[in-house]
Amino acid sequence: MKHDPLTVFTAWKGPLGTMTLAATPRGLSGVWFDGQRHGPDTSAWRCDPAHPVLQAAIRQLDEYFAGQRTSFDLPLDLQAGTPFQQQVWQALLGIAPGATTSYGSLSAAIGKPAAVRALGAAVGRNPVSIVVPCHRVLGANGSLTGYAGGLERKTALLTLEGAALPAAPGH
Repeated sequence: MKHDPLTVFTAWKGPLGTMTLAATPRGLSGVWFDGQRHGPDTSAWRCDPAHPVLQAAIRQLDEYFAGQRTSFDLPLDLQAGTPFQQQVWQALLGIAPGATTSYGSLSAAIGKPAAVRALGAAVGRNPVSIVVPCHRVLGANGSLTGYAGGLERKTALLTLEGAALPAAPGH
């Protein structure tokens, strides 16, 4: 991913761990759990905890985790992705809070039913965790699969949203 050279960032300690939040002049460009797969290299970015988009994101994330918000109202900058990745990330924004979909259904919804693996890779590289709800995508059989922040966090997010979770094996 190519990040804007004017990207700024800050750290936020949330209920599921410390996260790095990033913004460009166009909007929120990143929300990553520390240590997650595909996390950013922030060494070239300026730390700016007072940036208005980062402050708004922190406020909305606090409200989300307190059960006071189900969706986000933030300007987004998803330009670090390829056109296909951006198309997938935009499709993720259409999954309602508390709802889930499968990789296959999402692939069909964007008009590329044969691109399930590529779609899965794009979902996995979503740079704006939680806000762009990649945690709402499940395996074909409803299983909890593939979350760059870890399956425990995916389960916690879905539980917070009231989504129906698959039964544990043997139950």
